[in-house]
Amino acid sequence: MRGALIGVGVALVAWAALVAGLALAGRRSAARELAAFLPNLLLLFRGLLRDPRVSLGAKALLVLAVAWVASPIDLVPEFVPLAGPLDDAIVAALVLRAVLRRTDRAALLEHWRGDPATLDRLVG
Repeated sequence: MRGALIGVGVALVAWAALVAGLALAGRRSAARELAAFLPNLLLLFRGLLRDPRVSLGAKALLVLAVAWVASPIDLVPEFVPLAGPLDDAIVAALVLRAVLRRTDRAALLEHWRGDPATLDRLVG
């Protein structure tokens, strides 16, 4: 559990540093988009898990991704700087892309709270 908390802490510090760097570089709109990304992503996942239009396979992938990220068993231990949370981020990104491609665009847009252009970039 301690390793997971350290990993989350490192990821949050890196995220906050990136947001601050974008804001200081004069890219305020990009900083706002990045700052809202994680909360928007959590709301999207919650909405998709409750939506009957989303396939059971996509919901299973979401649940497996959450279990993977929350699990103390990792390919790279969380206490390893930068590389520790990286395996969780890769799994989350792969699952996110698979779920977004399997889900109807109308359902995605209904649950996405951010800029639709950001969602379009995620879906590809």
